[in-house]
Formats: sequence, C-alpha cells, structure tokens
Amino acid sequence: MAFITDHILTWVAFVPALGAVLVLAAGRTPGAARRIALVAALADFVLSLHLLRHFETGNGADQFVEHVPWLAGGKIAYSLGLDGVSLWLVLLTTFLGPLVILSTWRAITERVREAMAFLLLLQTAMIGTFMARDMLLFYVFWEAMLIPMYFLIGIWGGERRVYAAVKFFLFTMVGSVFMLVAILWCYQQAGSMALADFLQLELTRGQQSWLFLAFALAFAIKVPLFPFHTWLPDAHVEAPTAGSVILAGILLKMGTYGLLRFAIPLFPEAALEFGPWLAWLAVIGIIYGALVAMVQQDVKKLVAYSSVSHLGFVVLGLFSLTTTGAAGGVVQMLAHGLSTGALFLLVGIIYERRHTRMIAEFGGLAHAMPRFAAVFLFVTLASIGLPGLCGFTGEFLILFGTFGSALLPHARLLTALAATGVVLGAIYMLWMYQRVFLGKLAERNRGLPDLSPREWAVLLPILVMIVVLGVHPAPLLERLEPSLERILAPVAEVRRADSTYGLAFGTSADQPAAAIAAAKGDR
Repeated sequence: MAFITDHILTWVAFVPALGAVLVLAAGRTPGAARRIALVAALADFVLSLHLLRHFETGNGADQFVEHVPWLAGGKIAYSLGLDGVSLWLVLLTTFLGPLVILSTWRAITERVREAMAFLLLLQTAMIGTFMARDMLLFYVFWEAMLIPMYFLIGIWGGERRVYAAVKFFLFTMVGSVFMLVAILWCYQQAGSMALADFLQLELTRGQQSWLFLAFALAFAIKVPLFPFHTWLPDAHVEAPTAGSVILAGILLKMGTYGLLRFAIPLFPEAALEFGPWLAWLAVIGIIYGALVAMVQQDVKKLVAYSSVSHLGFVVLGLFSLTTTGAAGGVVQMLAHGLSTGALFLLVGIIYERRHTRMIAEFGGLAHAMPRFAAVFLFVTLASIGLPGLCGFTGEFLILFGTFGSALLPHARLLTALAATGVVLGAIYMLWMYQRVFLGKLAERNRGLPDLSPREWAVLLPILVMIVVLGVHPAPLLERLEPSLERILAPVAEVRRADSTYGLAFGTSADQPAAAIAAAKGDR
C-alpha cells in the first residue's frame, strides 16, 4: 500500500492508460473490452477518493507532490502536484469516467476495443493536465488529449464526423503552437520548466502582454470563448454520446483551468490589463450562446450552444480577479460538467431509441417515458440554476464576485448583462422541454421504452451529486478557497505595487470572503 500511496498521483493518472493496454491485449471480444475498461475506470475513481480523504483542508499549496528529474540535467522534470483546484477537477474526471464507459454499452457496437482504449487514454491525458507542475509535462498531456478525442469523433461520430474531428484538431493545434513558443521563451529566462520557476520570473509589462496573449489564445479556443467557439457545436453534434459527455464534462474545463492556473498568476500585470476585455468577451458569449441555443431545432446542438453560454460565466468569474468570482468559476466548472454531461447522456438515450434529435420529431414523451421525462426536467432545472441544485451555487458566486470587483471597469454593468443569460437559459431550456415532453403524444413515439436499469446506474450518481453540490458546497469551498488565494496572490501584489489599477485590491478580495462563508452553509 505504501508504494501506491507514496505515488498516488501517478497511479491516478496512469491507471486508465494501463487499462487501455489491457483492453488492447484482451483480444477482439467486445464484452471483455467493455468490462476491462469499466473495471479500470472504477479502480481509478476509488484511487482518487484517497486524494479527497487525505487532502489537507486549509492548505493552499500543492500536496501529494511527486518530482523526478527527467531531461536536460533535471531542468525538465516529471513533476505532479495537487491543490484545491486540481483536486476537484481530477475527481470530476474520475467520477464521470466509469459512467461514460457504462453509457457506451449499446451505443458503440463496432470496434469496441479501440473505442474503450481511446476513452481510457483520454482520461489519462486529462488527469495529467490537471496535475502537471512542469510546463513541458503539462504541454505533453495537453497535446496528448487531442489524439484520442480526434479518433473518437472521426471514427464513431455522425455523418460529418471527419469534418468535425479535423476542425477540432486544427483549432486546438493552432492555439497550442503559440503557447508552446511562449513556454520555450519562458524556459530560456527561467532556466527550467518548473511552474514554480516560471512564477518567479520578473517580466516587463510588454513581455507579460505578449506571453499572456499566447497562453490565453490556446485556453480561449479550448473553453471555447467567443469568438473562438465555432468548432464546438460541430464537435458536439458529430461526436458519439461518450465523446460529447467528456467534451462538455471535462475537456472544455482544461481551457478555463489553464486561464486560472497559468495565464493569470504567471502574467498578473497582463491579466489586469486584458482581464476587462476577456470579461466582455465572456458576457458576449453568455448572451450569444443563449440566443443561438434558443433557435436550434436539434436538441444536441441546443445543449452544445448552452455550453458556450455557461462557460462564459466561468471566464467572467475568473477575470473578476476576486476570490469569490474565481471560486464561483471553479464551482460552475463542476456544475456544468455534471448537468451538461447528464443532458448529453439523456439526449444519447433518446437518440438510441428514435435515431433522431430533431425537436419537431418529438412531443408528449412524458406520456410514453415518464421516468425519463422526470430525470430530464431535474437536470434541466439544474442547468438553469434552480436554487438547491448545482448550477445555482456557481452562478451566484460568479455574479456576486463580479459585482464587487474593484478591478473590472463597469463591473456592475457586466454583472447585469451576465444575469440576463440566466433568464435566457431558462427560456430556451424550458421551451425545449415543453416541445419535447409535453402536449399530445405523437404516434411515432408511442411504445418507447423508459429508462433501463443500466441507464439508471449511469444517471443516478450524477443526480445525487447535482443535489449535493447545490445543497452542501462547504467541503468543496473549504478546500478550494486557500488555493485560489494563493493563485491570485501575484495579482494582489501587482495591485498593491501599482496604484494605476483603480481601487485597492483588498477591497475586492476581502468582500467576497463573506459570500464564500455564506455559501458554505447548508441551504
């Protein structure tokens, strides 16, 4: 056990990859490939619970650190760490992993072995991205994610799967190239690839501006932030259900995670300079995504555009540059992963039965599938931010943090405009629900089977976590807040040293603490 616990981050990161190797070695029997993949994903989730159990609350520094010299005489290292931000994103990844694999039992029937291997390899790449504390290692994991997702979309996707896969690959690669150039430049200045050494760099404001833009472009494309969002609807619509759940639930969070982990603390002066611009782009994305979702005739495309809107809230919270706003952004990442992941699972279930996702083809489904309709309504209410469910906690903290930010010009106007996205979200989601589930049952939908035991097994854990995150977010926030204060500390230092950034940073940092304290209480 000591061998496992002393290297727990490595085990959590690479157990899925080990499972992929076993899947490929298991022969061509689909059943064996599915069972091995499911066992590997479940084992990874169990291992990740060790991180939660032994995580030191109140400590904002990295924990469970592993550091082994790798290349260039130790200047490049295999370095992993876990703080309060990474902890929850890793747990979200390991939590959704077995559920995604279980959801493929009937959805993927061809080349099952390869599909299971790609899903597991993708999980390793995503977990490694959240844990890496060496910039080259981070970039390796970041780029490794592209390969399995490209094949998942391109092989098991819809009619336009090749187009969607290539578009996804090219968009992400273009942004990543600029980030790689910025990483190499910083390496030359720091003398190592360690994130801690990058944080110690003394850069001019001009240097920070160019480096920030290089990093932010890569992350903005992955979010995706308006106007870099155009690859997302195609990828979501053409991807298989498992690919869509991973894309919405975890992969998009790599972009917002990158902004928080790297772009803001590495280049704090540039974050203060460009933060208002990114906040405005986020608000535009919130409203634009909601309006475009409202006119969609394909349920899956509607949910895809809702992701553009929801993740706009996350970016707005991060660039409020307050502890409350950033905490709300991380909570919203988790809430979006649960609610939107569940929506894609539900859309996949109805697609398996009717082989269509067009809203006009449905109507009155609540009469034929009452339990399915009840679950869909529950997840819809979570998505639109009903108090007591996961979506409300994140949105409340984001709006509160942005409203009180002293570092955002027109912060209250931004908050008011962002709040319209909540209203628009309720409109398009409830209108879609009305057209699909209420009214007279269409004859073509009569006799559709309701949720099966396997489908309940996939959905029920997500439904439970939606309630837990909405009713009792205290354990999450207690572990999250110290890490966020540590990440945002360089911005606070710049603000104290430079009076040109408006009001005192302490005003925006101290006021949100009251909101976090309030959110920690049970609702």
